[in-house]
Amino acid sequence: MKNPYEVLGVSQNATDEEIKTAYRNLAKKYHPDNYNDSPLADLAEEKMKEINEAYDSICDMRRNGSSSNYSSGSYGTNSSYSSTSYPDVRQYIMNGRLDDALELLNGVPEGSRNAEWYFLMGMIYSRKGWGDQAYNYFLRAYQMDPGNPEFKAAFNSVNSRRAYANPGYNTNSGMGCSVCDICTGLMCANCLCNCCGGGF
Repeated sequence: MKNPYEVLGVSQNATDEEIKTAYRNLAKKYHPDNYNDSPLADLAEEKMKEINEAYDSICDMRRNGSSSNYSSGSYGTNSSYSSTSYPDVRQYIMNGRLDDALELLNGVPEGSRNAEWYFLMGMIYSRKGWGDQAYNYFLRAYQMDPGNPEFKAAFNSVNSRRAYANPGYNTNSGMGCSVCDICTGLMCANCLCNCCGGGF
């Protein structure tokens, strides 16, 4: 099955309201009534079926609290793994409401703070321009979940920027990361900028 989020043209981190709006817009566009006596009628009907299935699939997943590991090149790193535990925080960061995002994260008990919590804290401090704090949070997120491509890209990006700002700085930090490849550094920076859904 196709990635239902891709079918609706939304990020996996989109709010329920954003998903509903995207669904309504597509349903209005491809409704069979718009294609009466048109050679595209069959195509529109097939598209409408696909849209309905995608919307139902997303609703079922969210209602049951499950997430699927859909992979899609069109949304960047952000949607290549399962759903976020902090959709509201990501939405606040995406909208520039950093203090609101910080307040939500600070309300999470210390024993419940997972790798994504540290990553999002790093995002907030990175957006605020506090590089050292961002680095520490990204490093912790990466250490807790080194297989997550989003966390790795964020860590590599901030690590690259530290190395650029401080030529004598040891970029490896025991993590085996290198900033010699400028292209890789730029790609990581791009992933970081788009991590909250800005690239879809």
